[in-house]
Amino acid sequence: MRLSFLEPLYKQPGPFASVYLDTSRDAAIDDPDTAIELRWRRLRDALMSEGADRDSVTAVGGTVGSDTDVPGTHGQAVFTAHGHLALLDELPAPPARDTAHFGTLPDTMPLIIQHAPGIPYLAVQVHYSGRHSTDASGTVRIEAEAGVWPLTKVTPGHRLDAEIPVTDWTHAAGEVGRELEGHARRIDVETVVVAGDVWARGILVHRLPASLRRQVTTVEGAGGSQPVRALLEQQLDDLFRGRMAAHDRMLLDAFLAERARDGASAEGLAPAVSGLQRGRVKALFLNNHPESPFHLWVGPESGQLALAEQELRSYGIGEVSEERADAALARALVGTRAELVVVPEQELWLSEGVGVLLRYADPASRA
Repeated sequence: MRLSFLEPLYKQPGPFASVYLDTSRDAAIDDPDTAIELRWRRLRDALMSEGADRDSVTAVGGTVGSDTDVPGTHGQAVFTAHGHLALLDELPAPPARDTAHFGTLPDTMPLIIQHAPGIPYLAVQVHYSGRHSTDASGTVRIEAEAGVWPLTKVTPGHRLDAEIPVTDWTHAAGEVGRELEGHARRIDVETVVVAGDVWARGILVHRLPASLRRQVTTVEGAGGSQPVRALLEQQLDDLFRGRMAAHDRMLLDAFLAERARDGASAEGLAPAVSGLQRGRVKALFLNNHPESPFHLWVGPESGQLALAEQELRSYGIGEVSEERADAALARALVGTRAELVVVPEQELWLSEGVGVLLRYADPASRA
């Protein structure tokens, strides 16, 4: 996963107020606005107790709950600094618990985790309920969305909506397929998910360009049509649960291959920090441990991180602070343009929850 979406945040000076809040508005909540306000009050008190400046706290308060147009269960991640909004991101799912933190670095790892697995996909719903014949009356309606899962739950992807007379469907399906290919190519989709009437969708699938047809998975059931929730959301949730994006899987396979031959890979916090300090990390692999006890020392620049305060002091860095390891690692990944791959622990256990694929092996380690 590339973390370029965080670059604007790290270009701003801290300290930062970082807030994760459940802002769900669904049928199970009688008065969501009041519920959100009560949650925010508790977090506001927590920020003030950590020494947050009043302007930054006020900036958070003016933002939480602003996603009134997003239906269903979801959340918000809000980052402010020096009284200004630094980053706002809608969360596809409510945070496991509401949290607030004030510190030198923004607490971005919970946001990053919600961006995973980051699978680019195309969802297509074929609506038709008439007689299965091209001389029948009625129309075939196509809804399609190209997006990245799971962000399209709260941030719509590019949508296509077309209605075609069933008498023209055999010919028009080829044109629709070529249009879908254009949308898919823009985000390099790895899966095409098709649902709807079996006869009508079958004609479409057989007329898709070969590049898309090889990626098709058909699913049953109808998808919702809310403009700010993902098309075929439930089907996609079932299909992608526990799955890694193809690009991340490729990186993981490369890491495992290098590890098998003692090549350009390492596990543990110390080698990960060393690699990031020198800009040698191509990808960092992480077992998600929200309650991890590990901390690192950091300086003002992204590559300034260390296991011990004295190491940074020895480099002549005067402004240092102790931060959560995941916050320090996230900033270093963004600053060095390295990628992050979240790996379920049951699939691969990593020493101290961290592994790195290096850009090149250390010659000294081969001596």
